[in-house]
Amino acid sequence: MSLFLPEQSDISVDRYVFAYRITISNESDLTVQLLRRHWFITEANGAVREVEGEGVVGEQPSIEPGDFHEYTSGAVLELPAGSMRGTYKMQREDGSAFEARIPEFKLYMPRTLH
Repeated sequence: MSLFLPEQSDISVDRYVFAYRITISNESDLTVQLLRRHWFITEANGAVREVEGEGVVGEQPSIEPGDFHEYTSGAVLELPAGSMRGTYKMQREDGSAFEARIPEFKLYMPRTLH
């Protein structure tokens, strides 16, 4: 889910701020920990920016089998529309690692898409 934040945006200087909420579900039989994130943020004109770093919103959460972790974060675009997609580097309690794909979601200021 994404939401345009007009109170934090400044259209006169091409600053469009969006919040998004992510839910990560652990559907395995092992506890997993989110170690890193890798985002691809695409502007409406096709320009792509990559963002990488440890954890999410300052955390590296562990998620028990059948449980989930939910967080809210944000992104700033230079255009009123774009999208995000990426991966999380996850580690199982047995030490093995894998990447979890984050499906693309849209970011757009209301009344910008027809």
